[in-house]
Amino acid sequence: MARQEKNRPKGASDLWGTVDFALKRHTSPHGQVTAVSMMKDEGPYVVEWVAHHLAIGFTDLVVYTNDCSDGTDDMLIRLEELGLAHHRRNMIPEGIKPQPSALNYAQDEPVVRQSDWVMVFDADEFVSIRHGDGSLDGLLTATKAEGANGIVVTWRIFGSGGVVDWSRAPVSEQYLMAAPVTWNKGWGVKTLFTFDADYWKLGIHRPKMKTRHIKTDFPDRVKWLNGSGAVMEDYFKFRGWRSITRTVGYDWVQLNHYAVKSVDSYAIRKLRGNVNNKKDKYNSDYWSLQDRNEVRDDTMLRYTARRDEIIAVLLSDPVLNRLHFAALDRVEARLAEIKQTDAYRELVAGLAAASAVPISQIVAKPPQARDKDKIAALMTEVEKQRGAKAKAERKAEGPKGPVEAVPMGAYMPGQPDVTADFAGAWVENHGVHLPADFRIFPAAALTLIEAGKFERGLARRLPAVLPKGATVLEIGAAVGFIGLHLTKSRPDLAVVMAEDNPALRLTMQRILTRNGRTLDGRLTLREAPLGDNLAKTVVLLAAEVLPQALLLADPRLTPALLMDLLPRLRGPQPEQIILYGRLLEAHHTALAPIEELLAELGYAPGLGFDPNIARGFVLPPD
Repeated sequence: MARQEKNRPKGASDLWGTVDFALKRHTSPHGQVTAVSMMKDEGPYVVEWVAHHLAIGFTDLVVYTNDCSDGTDDMLIRLEELGLAHHRRNMIPEGIKPQPSALNYAQDEPVVRQSDWVMVFDADEFVSIRHGDGSLDGLLTATKAEGANGIVVTWRIFGSGGVVDWSRAPVSEQYLMAAPVTWNKGWGVKTLFTFDADYWKLGIHRPKMKTRHIKTDFPDRVKWLNGSGAVMEDYFKFRGWRSITRTVGYDWVQLNHYAVKSVDSYAIRKLRGNVNNKKDKYNSDYWSLQDRNEVRDDTMLRYTARRDEIIAVLLSDPVLNRLHFAALDRVEARLAEIKQTDAYRELVAGLAAASAVPISQIVAKPPQARDKDKIAALMTEVEKQRGAKAKAERKAEGPKGPVEAVPMGAYMPGQPDVTADFAGAWVENHGVHLPADFRIFPAAALTLIEAGKFERGLARRLPAVLPKGATVLEIGAAVGFIGLHLTKSRPDLAVVMAEDNPALRLTMQRILTRNGRTLDGRLTLREAPLGDNLAKTVVLLAAEVLPQALLLADPRLTPALLMDLLPRLRGPQPEQIILYGRLLEAHHTALAPIEELLAELGYAPGLGFDPNIARGFVLPPD
């Protein structure tokens, strides 16, 4: 047998590359970039998983197997002979679960120890890169350009997409429906980082910094980015296994998590155990959590051509070809048996019911930390020290200028599909019942809705400052919350709303119905769209309505359009002009010229809003 000595991985076994093969290991400018994974009976998926991660640019794949009955281990052994993977046996000690056992071995594995970059992830997880050309090389180049030595990659949960039947088609093409990026119950992470076994202990979600280095200057040399290329917060160097609202990001990279696949695939998995021996893991609650199909995400299709090319080359090897198709035949024969049982029929019915659980009602139970009190005590001490150091550094730097307010988005961007009725929870917010609808509201806004605090600053302040008996014109009324709240809390007001986004208008109608409210003389919605010539239409509408208060929240009202619109308002000038909502979110950094223009028109800043929430301007009385 031939041996591939050229481009041989550091630490490779004697088995590696003993069979000459057309497809060669990728050479990366970033050195040895290694994926570490664990598998048990993943035979039908091994070739695709390997082909995909070779396609994006991992140089090495180290896979631990235990108790395989479908040839998964034999396929990986053959891939090691071909010089494209490293297979290792996971001999599990008594009392240890398979996944931690494999990581203990990986900590001392020569291929892993001598790698430059390492990422631990599972056989049902696929790295999906949006950045640049979709390659790992490009992603690492961008990461290093930021002076970083790690990137925290957040899960994106992919559901069954309504697929019931088994198929041999690639996983990453069958399942293109995913959870919303704002769904925080799907924000578990895996970490791609520069590995040094002397400093780090490998972990399932992120490595753990060894205790002897925590109180040194080593933590200062750790700089990790999130999946959008932004710097992770300092605490994540020491603890945490998931993203939070302040740290989540998907713009550069995400980890597609295909935990359930089709109903048939799930049935097979449920009967064969899993890598961590959790006997109750694959139940209907788990299906509800993982079968998320709210948003289409077909980013993985960018890899189709290259992946298929690699698969074709892999299957040109007669040994791997035989093992691959034997695994497929075996699983299909097993499925034929399962389908004849009452257990299968009961499972299908149970999963159908689980799929109907609204996303707003899903409960995710996080794993319990080991020896929480001890960990908390240690981290409190460490973080107090680092907090004191950061405070001293800020004091030495002297006072900084004011931090510009950045408003929080209350609505999902674009035009989400809300044609299906909302079946989730409705929550009272300031006297108005609102839907906890993930299609319309991002995670941060949903948290406020569920707490009854949506748009609390506006809801509290606006009724107190609007003129008595005023007519209010709201451009960009979104789902009508402000108009409905104002007419409930201030019976003397008349509110005219305009909103062109079809998804928001449809949601507005549902909210009005739920609240038992119809459009009338006190609350009206402009039927005709504002159209493309937005400035002209708003000017004409204002001349028709003659509002005492003009509320501007439509994000299409750019600073340039406002510069054109405001001087052209006809008739009596509105006593108050308020900028807020999606307009403020989109254009808050470019409003200085607008403030100068309003001053020229006789308006003064006022009304006492937090600038994160709204910018108010008042026309002083003559």
